[in-house]
Amino acid sequence: MELFWILVFSIIYPYAQGQGVYAPANAKIVHEGQACVVKDDNISERIYTIREGDHLVLKCLVKGHPRPQVRWTKTAGSASDKFQETSIYNETLRIEGIQRVQGGRYYCKADNGVGVAAIKSIRVDVQYLDKPVLTVHQTISDVRGSFYQEKTVFLRCTVNSNPPARFIWKRGTIPIEQSKDQGVDIYEPLYTQGETEVLKLKNLRLKDFANYTCQVSVRNVCEIPDSSVTFLLTIGTTPPALRLSVNESLVVDPGKDVTLSCEVTAGLPKPTVTWSRYLNPLPRNSLVRDGTLELRSVTPADSGFYNCTAVNNVGNPAKRNVNLLVRSMGNLTFQITPDSNKDSESIQMGRDLKLSCHVDAEPQDKVNYTWYQNAVLIYNSDSLIVLHSDPDMAPGTSSLEIVDMKFHDQATYSCVANFPGSTVPELRVDVNITQNSVTPPILTVPEGGQVVSVREGGTTDLVCLVDGKPRPPVLWSRADKDLTMPTGEWAVETRDGRLRLTNVTRDLMGAYRCQTAPYNGLNVKPRQAQVHLNVQYAPVLDPVFQDVRSPNYQFVTLRCIIQKSNPPHMASIRWTRNGEPLTSLTPNPRENPQLKFKLDPSNNGTYKCRVNNGVGSSTCTFNISSRPYNAEFYFDTPNPIRNLKGNNFSYNLQWTQREPVATDRIIGYWVNVRNQNEKMNQMNLFSKQIDKEPVKGGLMSYILTDLKIPLSYEIRLAPITTYSTGDYVSRTIKYSEPYNYPRPSDHVCGFEDKHICGFSQDRGDNFDWTRQNHLTQNPKRSSNTGPEMDRSGTKEGCYMYIEASSPRVPGDTARLLSPLYNVTAARGPKGSGRLPYCISFFYHMKGKQTGTLDVWLRVKSIASVDTKVLSLIGNQGPDWNQANIIVNPSGPFQVVFQAIRGSGYEGDIAIDDVSVTKGKCKQENSVSNTVLIGGAPVLCSQPLAASLTFALCSYLLLLYR
Repeated sequence: MELFWILVFSIIYPYAQGQGVYAPANAKIVHEGQACVVKDDNISERIYTIREGDHLVLKCLVKGHPRPQVRWTKTAGSASDKFQETSIYNETLRIEGIQRVQGGRYYCKADNGVGVAAIKSIRVDVQYLDKPVLTVHQTISDVRGSFYQEKTVFLRCTVNSNPPARFIWKRGTIPIEQSKDQGVDIYEPLYTQGETEVLKLKNLRLKDFANYTCQVSVRNVCEIPDSSVTFLLTIGTTPPALRLSVNESLVVDPGKDVTLSCEVTAGLPKPTVTWSRYLNPLPRNSLVRDGTLELRSVTPADSGFYNCTAVNNVGNPAKRNVNLLVRSMGNLTFQITPDSNKDSESIQMGRDLKLSCHVDAEPQDKVNYTWYQNAVLIYNSDSLIVLHSDPDMAPGTSSLEIVDMKFHDQATYSCVANFPGSTVPELRVDVNITQNSVTPPILTVPEGGQVVSVREGGTTDLVCLVDGKPRPPVLWSRADKDLTMPTGEWAVETRDGRLRLTNVTRDLMGAYRCQTAPYNGLNVKPRQAQVHLNVQYAPVLDPVFQDVRSPNYQFVTLRCIIQKSNPPHMASIRWTRNGEPLTSLTPNPRENPQLKFKLDPSNNGTYKCRVNNGVGSSTCTFNISSRPYNAEFYFDTPNPIRNLKGNNFSYNLQWTQREPVATDRIIGYWVNVRNQNEKMNQMNLFSKQIDKEPVKGGLMSYILTDLKIPLSYEIRLAPITTYSTGDYVSRTIKYSEPYNYPRPSDHVCGFEDKHICGFSQDRGDNFDWTRQNHLTQNPKRSSNTGPEMDRSGTKEGCYMYIEASSPRVPGDTARLLSPLYNVTAARGPKGSGRLPYCISFFYHMKGKQTGTLDVWLRVKSIASVDTKVLSLIGNQGPDWNQANIIVNPSGPFQVVFQAIRGSGYEGDIAIDDVSVTKGKCKQENSVSNTVLIGGAPVLCSQPLAASLTFALCSYLLLLYR
């Protein structure tokens, strides 16, 4: 159903002044996951213990009005660190398959803007036990001759665990006890990583050559099983040794296949050989097989240190390293350096000149440089000197010095770089040296190019013209040395001095420096210039959007503030209402645009102020309305649910009104109630106007009735004024039952939520009762037994039942225990004996092989006393039947429902709508002790005297069984 009401509501004023029911947030953390144990330590901090790999579920129960927003955090960071959990902003935090690094202190922060935020914490302790590692060692002074013959040996067992592990040592299958064996010592060494224990074998005896087992245990914490490792110690036990098939430094050409082999030369047990690469994983094209690493078609990216390791847990691992270098050459550059002693920037006869050549290569020191003059190989002479490694230049640079340059030294000089005997192609650069072919560089900015303007998001070029022979590259960088170029680099090289910028943003605005590079030209003082980039963008306005509420027939002023703009002068300002132009204003660069008018029902709507500065437009948007603000549901109502007759319940809906005086007077509320499982069905209920206007913080309430158990309902609420209706707010209410009942009450337990009203399963029976409804039934179940729906006939309604199918066998028992009910008075009114109580419930026992349903009264005192008060035997028909039992307990008591499986699978038993109330049962079919056999009742009255009726009851019960 869906109901619409205009409410006459009551306003509750809990405080005379102040914020009313607006209350700061309060929080509490509970767990719903696979916890091993939850306890409080000595400083009242909750500790949540969980096994690694299980699912962590923490729920933050919050109170406060308005409803607090929740965020989870963890010590030293967000709760999403390392696992990107999306639930950190929800009341429930879920971590699937928790890992040990996710242990720590978790905080739930609840904040609703009222007072100080509430913060609660819980420490999550992740329990784990790794497989132990057993290694064998000997002191260095003892290592000579036969390694482990007549020597002292140390067996070290290490494990990572939480909590700390307990160690048990065994020789063969017999535990080792230090007090009974003078040849051993067992101790925990200092300064070790993880949990470690050492077994010392002093001066090995013949019996010491055996299998040794290190067993570790965390004493079944979180049901973590023990773990162990075994090592066979023999006379031949030796540490590993390796031999490498190649030199420790290996240089190869790209494209070649490389094979690196590690040969095991010693070690018992047989060592395990592994390959790794320093700081990087092994290349994708690599193959490891029997201690051999194969690299196919290597590239320069495959260069690096490769490590071969042999381990057999005896002594220290054996290691060998190979530095693999794959030859490569990058850009070849040159420099022309005039006579540095004369501060010259040009070539002059009779002065020295240096030509330098450099290539970025791997390995750098293996590059060979060759110099040519007019294609003729140059040999060292008095006028031409070749430096294969110039100490005045960058490492790996070769230079040719021309001493006291003569006319015949003017020529074309060539520098060739190569790897001798390699397939890597050689690189060559030619430089023409004459007085006319070499001139100093000149760097200029074209006219009008000192300032470049571009619109944000556009593309532009920054230009610095460079001239000179040879013409050097131009390097661009930011004038502000703390800023990088758009590519993220500190400098960008351009061949022609033109720097292209795309998708320009305003943060790129500023000065850019261009300068000549010191290579591929004259090596002289660099020439520099600057270009300023001016990024133009549309105005930045505030507010971008604003919701404005006001009573009708009052003046409203809208202000659109221009925070920044480039250019700063506005070209136009236009106001519109619902898309229609209002007025055209001549912009005043010193004033922010504003609009003032009187609000009435005809001019509510969306107002926009569009501001243009010639580059772009921006808009301030105002939603102007006399509609009231939405209500805010109050979630902390104590006991909002009340049970009614006919499987109905009522709900006390409470809320406050947000900013109640901001608009016209609120005269009522629309309430929409919709059953989530049915189609829309609406009813309009009208009533008079409210007597008092709502105030800020005033709590309003309305009781919703005729709600059906156990259905859920969507509630929508909106305030009403004379002229308009406000926005709807929505929440879902669901029938729930109290978790426990310390005293008998009129409440009927329909088992509608997972807490099952505080009932619990008996641990001493054979199997458990199951909570179920029509929607969760097994579609393959037998149709000849068990209920189709709960007692009320709804598909969503739950009940408790026993499944008689396999693996159940005849005689299997399931017991369901009620909460412990406190008896406030041991006796009833004067002369009436003990105070009576009524146990009422519905049962369903359909099936030709149905067993027995017994009801016991368990009275708690020094010892528990169980008394059977009802026994139902066999098929009771296809319908739900009601039983009412009068009991007179002498103290606190529980009700026990015991179901005994019959002779076959067609014997399901179910119960529903259980209640325990003070006083006699009101129904006419109330009984004391009863046995129903095949639907026919036999009365067994109290007290349990040896009467004929009771004897007949007991006889029939025994006969049936």
